[in-house]
Amino acid sequence: MKRILIQDTNGELKKVLREFSVSFKSQLQDRGLSGQAQVVVVSDIGVYNKGIVAKILPEGFIYINLDNAHIADIIEKTVLKGEKIDAIALDKKNKQLRIVLRNCGIIDPESIEDYIAVNGYQGIARALELGPEKVIEDMKKSGLRGRGGAGFPTWLKWNLARNVKADEKFIICNGDEGDPGAYMDRSVLEGDPHSVIEGLMIGGLATGATRGFFYIRAEYPLAIQRIQKAIDVAYSKGLLGKNILGSNFNFDVEIRLGAGAFVCGEETALIASIEGLRGYPRPRPPFPTTKGLWGKPTVINNVETLANVSYVLFKGGEEFGKIGTEGSKGTKVFALTGKVRNSGLVEVPMGISLREIVFDIGGGVLDNRKIKAIQTGGPSGGVIPEHFFDTPVEYETLQKLGSIMGSGGMIVMDENDCMVDISKFYLGFCVDESCGKCAPCRIGGMEMLLLLKKIAQGKGVAEDLTKLSEIAEAMQKASLCGLGQTAPNPVISTLKYFMDEYKAHVFDKKCPSAKCASLVTYSINKEECTGCGMCSRVCPVIAITGSRQDKYAIDKVKCISCGQCFEVCKFKSVVRQ
Repeated sequence: MKRILIQDTNGELKKVLREFSVSFKSQLQDRGLSGQAQVVVVSDIGVYNKGIVAKILPEGFIYINLDNAHIADIIEKTVLKGEKIDAIALDKKNKQLRIVLRNCGIIDPESIEDYIAVNGYQGIARALELGPEKVIEDMKKSGLRGRGGAGFPTWLKWNLARNVKADEKFIICNGDEGDPGAYMDRSVLEGDPHSVIEGLMIGGLATGATRGFFYIRAEYPLAIQRIQKAIDVAYSKGLLGKNILGSNFNFDVEIRLGAGAFVCGEETALIASIEGLRGYPRPRPPFPTTKGLWGKPTVINNVETLANVSYVLFKGGEEFGKIGTEGSKGTKVFALTGKVRNSGLVEVPMGISLREIVFDIGGGVLDNRKIKAIQTGGPSGGVIPEHFFDTPVEYETLQKLGSIMGSGGMIVMDENDCMVDISKFYLGFCVDESCGKCAPCRIGGMEMLLLLKKIAQGKGVAEDLTKLSEIAEAMQKASLCGLGQTAPNPVISTLKYFMDEYKAHVFDKKCPSAKCASLVTYSINKEECTGCGMCSRVCPVIAITGSRQDKYAIDKVKCISCGQCFEVCKFKSVVRQ
């Protein structure tokens, strides 16, 4: 049976989408084709800003900007004959490649039958045939590196754990996704839970682990619900438990909930949390692969890594290794957000440039403003200026620029974003989320944040810039875990690439982007003012008074520089300085 997946990619055509769906189903029924084709409304096909879009399976044709007039042609040529209609087909400029998100929006995530129909659990079947050593060899050929941030080779981590002798071993799926604006793991857990379970099983087989854990933050109730349902169904079908698929492989899985602590994304803190302890990191070595959960060898992989694993074992490591670059194989899922026209999840082959992601896939910057920078890697990442946007997305190239791949956050910034303000935001997040165990992170983070606040208020002095760099370097070298070691990255990268903005704050007492309220003043040009009064109505502190006849004025003593008057003025009479 063919499946016609349809979606409103503009987010504004819900009524049109419903009518299109009803009309499509009606025309299929009128022609007696209801048993040959199924119309399904989905949430994400991977195409944006193209109106009503349909993806025809199994051919994979994608048709864009559709209306009811196209339905008859699609039925006649594609449903009945399997032909592609070039006039409405998406051109080859679509640069996404879906591996991790291959089933999201296509299958019913609560149906194991749907997952099996798209070759689900074929990866674990092949892994059982190969045996642990050959599975690790296949993973080595794939070149898959951990997608949780560090980029450690997956095969090597598995091999380290496998070579440790122990009476019991564990493998953990890290679903504790804490970066602001990131929702890659949540989407996979909700949209394709069996692929992650299968990846966890394969990892268990390869390492000798007999128990697996899903560590998922409690704020993801739907993800938890769907993973639990998938686990229950897998047990009922004999895919979990004893003698899986008639083999001697035994594997049990359970869920543990995280309390939303960002530091529990770090391996040793996550392990402590599962053990029922406070989520504090501990010094390494010993590494978890030697001494992890309850003192036993433990492997931790994140959601995206495990979704890749099930694909690798089904397709073969060599086939997966053909995608990407020499040092960064496969694809990467990013949560593309910020000042970009088409925000959302994108999955792209490694090696694609930042510019292609933002402009070819994301559609460019909102309101045709000038792009300024991209921040990758969440609070632990760096800010990359526009002149480096042709850099390929790879682990090492991003590190050379002072950023990281991270778990996949990608935030686009335009000319109105202030780099001091951006650094203050991310450092504030890390200070709030610090566990406080080590002094470099606990004290250094707060001292840097106080310096940034001082600079943003126009009270900074030249020595503060030197202090920022010195404290950042100390935190990188001396902090106990990855949170403290990488928390200074936004500050270091903005100091490197946007020093002029810091100097403007310190020496000129000006914020070039007009974001720092203490350094911005507002006034009204009475010659341009029409007396509409909109500025007065939105002012939260009643600092704007006047009338249509007398025009309006701002009381600078009362003004808190919130900028709402500037945003609502259609006549550009409000002046920001």
